[in-house]
Amino acid sequence: MTPQQRITELRELLHKHNYSYYVLNSPTISDFEFDAMLRELQQLELEHPEMYDPSSPTQRVGSDITREFTQVAHRYPMLSLGNTYSKEEVADFYERVRRALNEDFEVCCELKFDGTSISLTYVGGKLQQAVTRGDGEKGDDVTANARTIRTIPLQLSGSYPQEFEIRGEVLMPWGVFDKLNAEREAAGEPLFANPRNAAAGTLKLQDPSVVAKRSLDAYLYYLLGENLPHDGHYENLTAAREWGFKISDTTRKCRTLEEIFEFIDTMEVKRKELPFATDGIVLKVNSQRQQKHLGYTAKSPRWAIAYKFKAEQAATRLNDVTYQVGRTGVVTPVANLDAVQLSGTVVRRASLHNADIIEKLDLHIGDTVFVEKGGEIIPKITGVDLDMRLLVGDKVRFIERCPECGTLLVRVEGEAAHYCPNETGCPPQIKGRIAHFVSREAMNIDSIGPETIELMFGLGLIKNVADLYSLNASDLMFLPRMGIKSAENIITGIRSSLGIPFERVLYALGIRYVGVTVAKRLARAFNNVDALMQATTDELVAVDDIGERIAGSVYGYFSKEENRVLVERLRAAGVQMGIAPEVLLERTDVLKGQSIVISGVFARHSRDEYKAMIEKNGGKNVGSVSKATSFILAGDNMGPAKLEKAAKLGVRIVGEDEFLSMLALQE
Repeated sequence: MTPQQRITELRELLHKHNYSYYVLNSPTISDFEFDAMLRELQQLELEHPEMYDPSSPTQRVGSDITREFTQVAHRYPMLSLGNTYSKEEVADFYERVRRALNEDFEVCCELKFDGTSISLTYVGGKLQQAVTRGDGEKGDDVTANARTIRTIPLQLSGSYPQEFEIRGEVLMPWGVFDKLNAEREAAGEPLFANPRNAAAGTLKLQDPSVVAKRSLDAYLYYLLGENLPHDGHYENLTAAREWGFKISDTTRKCRTLEEIFEFIDTMEVKRKELPFATDGIVLKVNSQRQQKHLGYTAKSPRWAIAYKFKAEQAATRLNDVTYQVGRTGVVTPVANLDAVQLSGTVVRRASLHNADIIEKLDLHIGDTVFVEKGGEIIPKITGVDLDMRLLVGDKVRFIERCPECGTLLVRVEGEAAHYCPNETGCPPQIKGRIAHFVSREAMNIDSIGPETIELMFGLGLIKNVADLYSLNASDLMFLPRMGIKSAENIITGIRSSLGIPFERVLYALGIRYVGVTVAKRLARAFNNVDALMQATTDELVAVDDIGERIAGSVYGYFSKEENRVLVERLRAAGVQMGIAPEVLLERTDVLKGQSIVISGVFARHSRDEYKAMIEKNGGKNVGSVSKATSFILAGDNMGPAKLEKAAKLGVRIVGEDEFLSMLALQE
């Protein structure tokens, strides 16, 4: 046998044994034998580099450090599901489907895994690409990391389509999660809040070798493509299991509403015994033909719905209440509790939200309180066991001064939150604004994380966001766990941010109430920061979707001398403080004053691209059809409800080609 033949043989054997061990949970050889075969293959591949194959079992360990993730457009949008919380709502969904189809149908019932979504593309039986959900239209290419997950096959077996996409959920099992948090606690690192966050964070790590060590799992639940073997979703999943995918054996095909309810009742109990987190059940009309007939709304398919499990509740003791200060100065009370097991995790803290919630609960230190997880993740106190109120301590009263800087707290009339007005002197606000400034949707300096900000702030290297642009690699390389390469990466990231467009810079400033959409509106209306700084509240309110509260916040921000100085320092560093001239030249008023609804699936451009075109040409994107709607930009599978409402109100329907012609962009 030649070395090349032995390489091929070993790859086939290791793929088979990997599937038996990790997917079927039924190993056929010992770990020692598996490792010996893997070492032999690694050595042969080193000796014969011409036999390199990214689908080889040796590639699962991960080695290449990925400095950034490329964004990839989804061939099929990854839409979210509508949620239900009761059997009555499930019955309503079932009845809607029955009326719309007017024929017999089956429903596939499956667990709703609480992890991070992934879309895998296979060509010729090999994993070609793995992409995160992202915003549903596009996501991050995490192929290198996905290859390290042993329940994601690199090479399929059996008879499968030449090209297809399969979607599922990447999970971190409870056992792995607990071990990882124990290691992080011992190292003095912040703990992950839940397995979902841990799985999502791991999948986005820059070093696949670290991903490989975290033992992620993956369940697949949805097959897409042009030449799938069956019309039935359940039948396609069964076929996918034979190709090597890990498909949950709890999935069941139901023919009646009673069978669906039986599945729900069974899973309500069984889910607590599972080795991974779940937060509900997904119901899908089984037939693809019937799915196409039912179609989609703008956000979700009409043929599927998610039933969310009722939140699990536990009782424990309230020991004390502490207070956290966010980047906008909002002060959030946190209940510190005796440890209690809840939905698979140990809960020691719970949010109390604001002073009104504390008053409504009438909390006393030492009370026995009921804790539950909203959506199975965020712990909250829902009540007090008054029968257990014996020898309790003082009544909990909201603090009057900032716990960090001592400033007297302020509560704006009509709002529930208290906040600290000391924007420039309160440490958590400053650090929070820096973290917001470097975040992905803002300046996208992904080489700077919360720990690095904490270190730089603590050592006096930065006191505000403008200080970032005065840093040199030599300032950073002597920080704990920071080498010259990491320091250079931070400086490179800071310099790259100078190309971030003005609307994102405006969002990055962290002005209260100015989110991504509001920042775009303001940037388009005023074009540059100088015009915005000089704007009156009346001029601000005149901008679409800018109310008095937002206008007052923007005006107040730029009225402060320290903020104007900050802007000037950022400008001097090269940060974009106006819309680029070439972008302004591309603008038109073709759609000025028109409110446009986008609905359906498009062939030429993504929904985000069409939204950008509408804004660039003076139009306004709106989500729902009304008398004020100018027209609907409609693609395939436009929602029938929108179509019906448009007909009723006499709203014009415009197709893709016609719309592009309107903008003189017809290809």
